[in-house]
Amino acid sequence: MKKFIIFAILAIAGCAAPRAQTQIIVYDFGLQRLAAMSGASSISGNAQLRASLLVPDVVAPIWLDSTAIQFRLAYHDLAQIYSYASNRWAATPAILLSQRIRSRIAMANHDGVISATEGARTDYVLRLELEEFTQIFDTADHSRAIVKLRASLIDRRTRLLMSQRSFSIEQSAPAPNASGAVRALTDASDNLIGTLIGWLVEELPDRKS
Repeated sequence: MKKFIIFAILAIAGCAAPRAQTQIIVYDFGLQRLAAMSGASSISGNAQLRASLLVPDVVAPIWLDSTAIQFRLAYHDLAQIYSYASNRWAATPAILLSQRIRSRIAMANHDGVISATEGARTDYVLRLELEEFTQIFDTADHSRAIVKLRASLIDRRTRLLMSQRSFSIEQSAPAPNASGAVRALTDASDNLIGTLIGWLVEELPDRKS
């Protein structure tokens, strides 16, 4: 009887012991990748922006307002959204894109770029809305990243919409997993930002405040 009681106590203690937690892997777009693109002229030839620009944080729909790395299964149901359990972004995709876009624009802009919190006057406002930021599995072993963004360029003096354009970039993922999603989404984002800046170069007049 005594041995049975001791065994029961040990069994209960074992059940109460904390379980080993799964390690969460956190990703961002990578500082080294940004540093590698430090030549601003490579963004859109030798063209440079010459107008001060306010870039508020990118706006995202509710379903993208989290740090989850999300994916869809095209071969099953594209309307369903899944996320990786043990992998996540360091911040929401909208925040990561906001930081990346401002950094890239700053490289190509003689007159500067600011965020909404800085309160400085600028010539124009660039409003950005994220529409898609997911990994799409066409088959179980092949996937691609898709990033969709709508940009609106506004004149701050007149408050008139100068131009608006939707951008959509797809990038094949190097592996059908979370790390492959991160790499493909990062590359797609960088390609989209390069196209966005090329559009800004065409649309923005050379105007001093």
